Amino acid sequence: MSQDRSSAAPDMSMPAILAFASASIPIQALVLAIGVHLPRYFASHVGLELAAVGAAFAMVRLVDIPIDVFLGMGMDRTRSRWGRYRLWLALGTPVLMAGLYLMLQANSSTSQLGLSGILLFLYVGYSMVYLSHLAWGGVLGPTYKQRSRVFGAVIGLGVVGAMAVLLIPVVMQSLGHSEGDGVRAMVWFIIGALPVTALLVLSTTHEPITRETAKHFAVSDYLTLLKRGNVLRLLAADLCATLGPGWMATLYLFYFKDSRGFDTTAANLLLMIYIAAGFAGAPFAAWLANRIGKHRALMVSTTIYSLGLMLVPFLPAGNFLAFAPGMFLVGAMSTSFVVMIRALTGDIADEVRLDTGREWMGLMYALTIGTTKIASGLSALTFVLLAAIGYQAKVGAVNTPAAIDSLQLVYIVGPIVFVMLAGACFIGYRLTPERHAEIRRQLEEREREAMDDPAGALESLTGEELAPLGRSS
Repeated sequence: MSQDRSSAAPDMSMPAILAFASASIPIQALVLAIGVHLPRYFASHVGLELAAVGAAFAMVRLVDIPIDVFLGMGMDRTRSRWGRYRLWLALGTPVLMAGLYLMLQANSSTSQLGLSGILLFLYVGYSMVYLSHLAWGGVLGPTYKQRSRVFGAVIGLGVVGAMAVLLIPVVMQSLGHSEGDGVRAMVWFIIGALPVTALLVLSTTHEPITRETAKHFAVSDYLTLLKRGNVLRLLAADLCATLGPGWMATLYLFYFKDSRGFDTTAANLLLMIYIAAGFAGAPFAAWLANRIGKHRALMVSTTIYSLGLMLVPFLPAGNFLAFAPGMFLVGAMSTSFVVMIRALTGDIADEVRLDTGREWMGLMYALTIGTTKIASGLSALTFVLLAAIGYQAKVGAVNTPAAIDSLQLVYIVGPIVFVMLAGACFIGYRLTPERHAEIRRQLEEREREAMDDPAGALESLTGEELAPLGRSS
């Protein structure tokens, strides 16, 4: 008897999970490049005005948010022989590659409007790839513990991409190339990694198609998401948890070079330690979540992160060994609460599906990507703030002590406040492991009952032609 494609996916083997998670390598490489290197590249090496660069990044990220919502709605409603999210990942990969190539063509004569257009095209491709991968991961690991494993691997392998982005400019500079050459090389790395990892995911991973019991559904019904307490908690937490580290990432090279006395190579090595700590933070997050609950694990990690960041101004300037342990701790905790929010998103989507009979996974991840982009856009506005206080970003500029002090204050205070707010959002949260297990039981019972409905059975066959190569026996 053939296996029901609409039923919950069985436990995947770790090799299968890692094959699926490989797509996060170029995705997270791009996230880090956008957050740390690309704004500085456009301002310091391409020669665009600092305020124009900050405004372009902020504007595009905010404009792109409604596009994410429509993409999520489109993914959830997609019916094809290739499945829902699989199709969108395949389509988004070449779009993102083209956007990255266009970005490399920007020069000193590029206007703010031109840069905004390039970035918008880039972000559409990024959203297609990132959103489809997250939503696909949400349906791959439907149970409380499975979802933590899947997203632990996704975030953990993303560290590989982030590490590559950090190593490439270090290697390039050691070979005598400029910092700008290093940034261009990291972009070419992302362009090359995208098709390789996409093909690996598409050829090895199945996609469970959930059966929907709600046959009539208006677009206005999507607004009900924003009236649900758990959805609002999640979006607020994601906004704050992204804004804190994103704020820090945008100012990172400026702060560590001008305030803490490190050169570019040493600053990148410290950032590499911060990112590499994700190898410890991702499995730690999955382990802790499966013992105390995801929301409590989030509160623990955000608290440790903030306490670690408070120590940074008191460490001796220019002392690499003094900074390294703290960067590792903060980096591990940053990865931990990203894993938790991604896994919590899937849990809450299950809760909404039980109540409505409709698949919401794509839209739920679209909303969290939207809050991530809002946070990233607000982080980019720190450039405007620095310009207002007189900080000079161009290579060779000399800043006053007052400007350096303002840089340190902005760098430290913002992330601490926002990250602590992220943890506080889940005080009183009631979607515990026990409650989620009951939700999954009811969903699976509903799908078993729907097996007697021929129309429902026909709908569940979409995507069956692509067999589950990634499913463990």
